[in-house]
Amino acid sequence: MPTLPIRCPDQSPFIDGFSIIRSELEIPDTFSEAVLLEAAESAANGPALPVGVPQTVSITDRRDIEFVTVDPPGSQDLDQAYAAEPTANGFRVFYAIADVAAFVTPDGPISTTSLERAVTLYSPDIRTPLHPVELSEGAASLLAGQDRAALLWTIDLDSEGRLGTAHLERATVRSREQLDYKTAQTRVDDGSARESLALLKTIGELREDLEAERGAVSLSLPAQEVVHQPDGSFELEYDISRPVE
Repeated sequence: MPTLPIRCPDQSPFIDGFSIIRSELEIPDTFSEAVLLEAAESAANGPALPVGVPQTVSITDRRDIEFVTVDPPGSQDLDQAYAAEPTANGFRVFYAIADVAAFVTPDGPISTTSLERAVTLYSPDIRTPLHPVELSEGAASLLAGQDRAALLWTIDLDSEGRLGTAHLERATVRSREQLDYKTAQTRVDDGSARESLALLKTIGELREDLEAERGAVSLSLPAQEVVHQPDGSFELEYDISRPVE
């Protein structure tokens, strides 16, 4: 049956309540000066091989791969990028993960703090990031048009989507475009997607078939989120994941 929206002109009880909950859960509202200083220095100096990794390890230049990122609208903390191409026997998938370790000193302020936080935490009114934004939304983020340090998986699949070989290396990559879920899905559906993005549907459906074959279960349940609106109000929204996700 239809329901009426609940409107509350005074939003201060919500804001105060969110703050109280964060305080009770001991969620930090900022980073220490030591963390911010290390982040600024790391961002300025650029990526480097982490401590303990032999300096003879090569970093492959894979800026030739036409990566794209697919994330929620407006995201700047882009930690993964995708590309794919057909092969004689199936498909090759390229999966780049932002190499945050190239900016973090083991046991340093950022490392210690990130281990304490474990994940980025989301409140309806603010976000508490795992790493300072100088890195997570800047130097270490796989932003389009920027050369970035990444851990690059190259995964070969056969024509049925079954795993053949997989290779992992440190690499320099360059994303071509930042897409949100809706835009990526629209391009796949209307046929305007470039081959790499279009293959996401082909490969994804093959992998789903294999998942069903081995008896796995995936439930496409709607995500529930309290959204802070531009006018200061809050609304409860539901969103069913698109296939591209």
